[in-house]
Amino acid sequence: MTIIVKIGGSLTRGAAPRRLLARLAAGQGLVVVPGGGALADQVRAVQPQLGLSDAAAHRMALLAMEQMAHAMLDLEPRLQPARTPAELAAAAMRGAALWFPAAMTLGHADIPESWDITSDSLALWLAAEMGAERLVLVKAPGAPVLAPSGARAADMAAWTATGLVDAAFATMAVRFTGDILAVPADDGDRLDAALRTKAGTAAINEETREGPRLS
Repeated sequence: MTIIVKIGGSLTRGAAPRRLLARLAAGQGLVVVPGGGALADQVRAVQPQLGLSDAAAHRMALLAMEQMAHAMLDLEPRLQPARTPAELAAAAMRGAALWFPAAMTLGHADIPESWDITSDSLALWLAAEMGAERLVLVKAPGAPVLAPSGARAADMAAWTATGLVDAAFATMAVRFTGDILAVPADDGDRLDAALRTKAGTAAINEETREGPRLS
């Protein structure tokens, strides 16, 4: 079972999420997707200053995710860097893969170059490309995560309306048949459940359960 785990950019704007990354690195069958965080924020800031197109800003934001992957690997060297579907699948078989997204996403015809597509939708796109069983969006503490209603389309629309995900997420979710879960990073029980395989085996090593997950 492959689980795509996207680390919200908001979790990289303060203290480094060392414990969360260590927790994920101890697992198996995981593919970690970095948000752009403060690096993508700088792209948003510089775009109007330089008069850049949305297409250019999109590509720069993808490279911000790539840079954040380098940062996460430095913070947690047990994560296994991977850039292609074959590398990701092989790394996830051994433990927890860390996606460096530029090779797969820059200039891809299926990915619109606009701010409607952020790292959440890119993680969803990757989940569909890999045929993953589940996508887990790890959000900031206190994020407005609504309880599922059982109607997926309505839930995705509500997530977009509350700003939990980007504008393209609900549309892109149509091509992904696996589970989609959003979990605040400080909700340990829900995170444990989200990272648990359908067979009932925890994807995260039990010895890393203790303590908060943010730093």
